[in-house]
Amino acid sequence: MKWISRISGFFLLFVLTAATVTQDCSGTGGREENYQAAEEVEIEGVKMAHAGDINIAYRIMGQGDPIVLIMGYGSTMDMWDSRLLHSLAAKYRVIIFDNRGTGNTTATQESFSIDQFANDTAGLMAALGMERYHVLGWSMGSFVAQELAIRCPENVDKLILYAGDCGGREAVMPAAWVLDDLANTSGTPEEAGMRLFNLLFPKEWLSSQPPFYEWFPLPKETSLPENIKRQSEAIAAWPGTFDRLKSIKAPTLLVTGKKDLIVPPENSFILAQRINASWLVQFNGAGHGLMYQYPDRLAKIVVDFVELSD
Repeated sequence: MKWISRISGFFLLFVLTAATVTQDCSGTGGREENYQAAEEVEIEGVKMAHAGDINIAYRIMGQGDPIVLIMGYGSTMDMWDSRLLHSLAAKYRVIIFDNRGTGNTTATQESFSIDQFANDTAGLMAALGMERYHVLGWSMGSFVAQELAIRCPENVDKLILYAGDCGGREAVMPAAWVLDDLANTSGTPEEAGMRLFNLLFPKEWLSSQPPFYEWFPLPKETSLPENIKRQSEAIAAWPGTFDRLKSIKAPTLLVTGKKDLIVPPENSFILAQRINASWLVQFNGAGHGLMYQYPDRLAKIVVDFVELSD
């Protein structure tokens, strides 16, 4: 999805106002000397784990089989819908974290890559002593989840790709007017935020809700602009997985909103056709931000999928 490189400024405005990596499923990033066990250090409810060449900020809630949630572009772990987290934590041990260079997670001076984000995720789970786990990725997080499932099949039990695509030339792009709105940084922060909300949610649904600032989880963490830029460059450089999707062995659930403007739902059909053991669920009246619209329904579908595919 190379178009994301055009919109980093917009997402950065919203957040501030409201390399090639060797495959390494141990999570050390090929740097054994840097690998350490997780450090149980509390920082305002957030713990830190050393993995590869960075320190990863994470939180754990619930008990049971582990499920790691990988956040999307330009966002931090405090952007997960709390209702979704609580519902999943009633059944599973839920791990959320900040991607490299976002929130409280550190970064080096090197360029970012989707492969590297997958190594980081594997590194976090290895540092936590979790060898087998379910993976849920949202948007950019679904790119990372695909790479993790392809490169580390022994670690990924069940795979959930929410608002994902395969990247590369085969991905279905957003409409031109959506790209224009995403790239538009004019007006006040409130006006820019409203443009984003009109893209995240169907207008008819949004018009029936209280003002977004009354219920949307506005970010509490901040990220450096240069790291958001490096994240967008990583997405632009990602070649995608189209030719490798058949190698995914994990049972896979594909979730899409039928009115997703940012990652058109046709992308989930492409994934479903290429991943052998896959199920596709479409949400009527849902957009890219469907987890904020229907968090309990999403959680139930995830739980049912994990349990039924055992």
